[in-house]
Amino acid sequence: MKKLKERWGITSNFQLAVIFVVFAITGSASAWLSKPLCALIGFTREDLGLLYTPIRLILIFPIYQVMLVIIGFIFGQFKFFWAFEKKMLISMGFGFLFKN
Repeated sequence: MKKLKERWGITSNFQLAVIFVVFAITGSASAWLSKPLCALIGFTREDLGLLYTPIRLILIFPIYQVMLVIIGFIFGQFKFFWAFEKKMLISMGFGFLFKN
């Protein structure tokens, strides 16, 4: 855990625990929300077959990104998760979103 705390630039075990809780809540909530979103859009397993799961995963991704920052804010970790999001999106090729 020491290396992870150093890598993320945090000092307390409490902050590390809060960050893990935020990751857990966000992952569960985004997966849970993707099912009704698919139903709202009209995607069903019966209609799409094997494509249903990849399409649902694609839908989860942006939901997860937004919820991570929001839930991080609720738990008082906005600064950490905003920096985490920017770093991840830049590494995925979306750096143009953050240039001045």
